[in-house]
Amino acid sequence: MTPKEVLEFAKANGVKMVDLKFLDLPGLWQHFSVPIGELEESSFEDGFGFDASSIRGWQPINASDMLVIPDAETAVIDPFMEVPTLSFICNIVDPVTRERYTRDPRYIAQKAEEYLKFTGIADVAYFGPEAEFFIFDDIRYDSATNYGYYFIDSKEGIWNSGKEEKPNLGYKLRHKEGYFPVPPSDTLQNIRTEMALIMEQIGIKVECQHHEVATAGQAEIDMRFAPLVKMGDQLMWFKYIIKNVARRHGKTVTFMPKPLYGDNGSGMHTHISLWKNGEPLFAGDRYAGLSEIALYAIGGILKHAPALCAFTNPTTNSYKRLVPGYEAPVNLAYSSRNRSAAIRIPMYSASPKAKRIEFRTPDPSCNGYLAFSAMLMAIIDGIENRIDPGEPLDKDIYALSPEELKGVPSTPGSLEEALSALEKDYEFLMKGGVFTQDVIDMWLDYKREREVDPVKLRPHPYEFHLYFDI
Repeated sequence: MTPKEVLEFAKANGVKMVDLKFLDLPGLWQHFSVPIGELEESSFEDGFGFDASSIRGWQPINASDMLVIPDAETAVIDPFMEVPTLSFICNIVDPVTRERYTRDPRYIAQKAEEYLKFTGIADVAYFGPEAEFFIFDDIRYDSATNYGYYFIDSKEGIWNSGKEEKPNLGYKLRHKEGYFPVPPSDTLQNIRTEMALIMEQIGIKVECQHHEVATAGQAEIDMRFAPLVKMGDQLMWFKYIIKNVARRHGKTVTFMPKPLYGDNGSGMHTHISLWKNGEPLFAGDRYAGLSEIALYAIGGILKHAPALCAFTNPTTNSYKRLVPGYEAPVNLAYSSRNRSAAIRIPMYSASPKAKRIEFRTPDPSCNGYLAFSAMLMAIIDGIENRIDPGEPLDKDIYALSPEELKGVPSTPGSLEEALSALEKDYEFLMKGGVFTQDVIDMWLDYKREREVDPVKLRPHPYEFHLYFDI
């Protein structure tokens, strides 16, 4: 919609408030609202002022004034506000220079799309993330000088099989048996359907929804692939809708990669393809029906994967999921159909239009705009430098002997290691000014000071079980 059409749309729908949404550096939506009378055609150039020093990873207090500029093309009616509310995803602008803000993740994604076109390699990059999550019934956590704990509960959790529920009707999902059970074992079918239908209501195409492998409400809803920036926008709506529908039903959602011990964590397997002039570029006559460009794209991801993990797996909790020998793909290899490889080539369809690569390492704690942009920059680097991905690995990687695994590189073992890898390997991200030195430095500093060090300095509850009687 144009700004004029947005105003007409607002009037036709009885809109009374305007909600302005934007993203902080780590990846959470922020917002503020203004009455509809404050929105004029000029607002789409002049914007609205706010204090950016209170946003995580953004401005210092002495340079805090910034502007949000609503993007007219993102206008939708917010499905959760009691009063009719028009919602925009906004871009961030410096009020003095009128330049776009380098730490705005959406701007980085927009620059990545433009850089892809500039290279001439392709004119669109499609992304299709499969973001898994947990729907819980209760969550309590706290940490202080003399204690630290968390407590999670779910009516589906196998640990409640012996609980007095007056009555306990059973049908608790055993560990690792949550994939595709029907109701009554799957208690969340109707809630997931409600989530999917609200997504469709605001224009997100949903391909399917289902229970995932873990006990205690692990779920997945798959969106149809979309261009990079649009998918970044959709991923934010995805999380917003899922959390708010769950809350409506007295439940809570987490996109933490590994909230439960002893069961599967939540990944975000990401399907990627490049197109040019309406034609797919990843289909060809090489391995698994791939083109030479697709193989070079894989080479770029595998080469830069340790650095990519700083954006695709950006929490300390991410590395509770990325543990060798368990369900997550930590070995940096590629294969057709093989889900134990970091990169899989799906073989569901013979159509060239369906040919894509699937990067299985990422998780849903990431900032989608940054993660997708970093993946695309690695792919561009792989194609431009003709990076050979090596031979595919068509064996079950988890069944390989230590001798066979010697030559297979692995993802970092911690967020600290991933940040160190990024510190050594980020030049490919800065091509075309997509990522800037300021963004890389802030990301490293923020993650180390706010996440790595605070977790490193605190005793872990299980350490008392291991060591208290020493």
